[in-house]
Order: sequence, then C-alpha cells, then structure tokens
Amino acid sequence: MADCIFCKIANGEIPSTKVYEDEHVLAFRDIHPLAPKHVVIIPKRHVQNLNEIDQLTEAEQLALLHACKKTAALAGIEVSGYRIASNCGPDADQSVQHLHFHVLGGGKLSVNMA
Repeated sequence: MADCIFCKIANGEIPSTKVYEDEHVLAFRDIHPLAPKHVVIIPKRHVQNLNEIDQLTEAEQLALLHACKKTAALAGIEVSGYRIASNCGPDADQSVQHLHFHVLGGGKLSVNMA
C-alpha cells in the first residue's frame, strides 16, 4: 500500500532501528515507546489488522508469532516477561492500518493495556 508508513519502513523507504528481520516479517524499535523495551513487529506484506490475517500465508502467520518470541529474546526480556499486544480497529485505537504487534517489557508493566 503506497501511503502506509509500515509498508514504507518494510521497503526501506523510511529508516527504522531493526531488531529482527526474516523473509516475512520486520521487527523494529517503536519511536514512542510505552515500556523500557518496546518493539513493533509487522508482516512485510500489507494486511490491515488481525481481521485480515487469513490473507497471509500460514508461513507468514507463523513467522509473526516466531518473531514475537525471537524479539523478546533479542531484547533481553524473554525470561523476565513481556506483553504482546495488537490493536484491531477504531475502538481499540489502532493508529496504523497495517497489522502489527507490540512486544513490551523491560520492567513491571501496568495493567492498563494502552
């Protein structure tokens, strides 16, 4: 999608601080972190949100889940704990219309799922 900021990041048109990458996904540091460790994981192929995940191949879907675990390990929060969140739609305050997961950790997280 031409005007999608996450597609532009995946295509290298907008710089990011990469944490992990494979053929299907890209993980990069969030520019407005909500936790000491905050990484965003996106599929390289555009789908709007979790409601459209079936448009991704099973390999792409599995790569997203694997990237969450791998990113937590690379961020050093695999043992201490982390949260994975994905906002889906306007009531959930999805700010970028490209499926993405937040991996948050690095300290005690509040109950608030902002």
